[in-house]
Amino acid sequence: MTKTQETDGAQDAALRIDKWLWYARFFKSRSLAAKVCAAKPVRVNSVLITKAHAVIRPGDVLTFSKGDHIRVIKVLALGTRRGPAKEAQSLYEDLSPPQPRASKKTGLTSPASRLPGSGRPTKAERRATDRLRQIDP
Repeated sequence: MTKTQETDGAQDAALRIDKWLWYARFFKSRSLAAKVCAAKPVRVNSVLITKAHAVIRPGDVLTFSKGDHIRVIKVLALGTRRGPAKEAQSLYEDLSPPQPRASKKTGLTSPASRLPGSGRPTKAERRATDRLRQIDP
C-alpha cells in the first residue's frame, strides 16, 4: 500500500464537522454550518468544539442547538456528498428527546376586542393597549 492510499483511507474515516452538518442537511450552506460551529456551543462526545475544522467519525455523538431545539445526533456514516433528504437521514440517528408540539399561535395574542364598526384604534388607544400587554416600543 502506498502512502497516498493510506492517507486516502484516513481521510475517509474522518470528516470536518461543518462539512458533515451540511451533508446531513442540518444547515442550508456549509458556511452557515461553520458559523454555528464557531459561535454556538457544539459538542462532540461531550467535548466543546469551537472550530469548524474539528473532525468527526462514525459513532460520535454531536450536541448542538438548532433554532429553539437542542439536537443530539449520533453519526452513523460520513457521506461523500450533499444528497437528497433520504440519503442525508441515513447518515445519522436522532437521539434528541421529543419536542412538544407548539401551536401555530405561539407567542401571539389576540387583538384587543373592539366593537364592530368602531374603526381603527387611535395612537393613544394603541399605546394604552400596548401598556396593558407590556409591549416595549
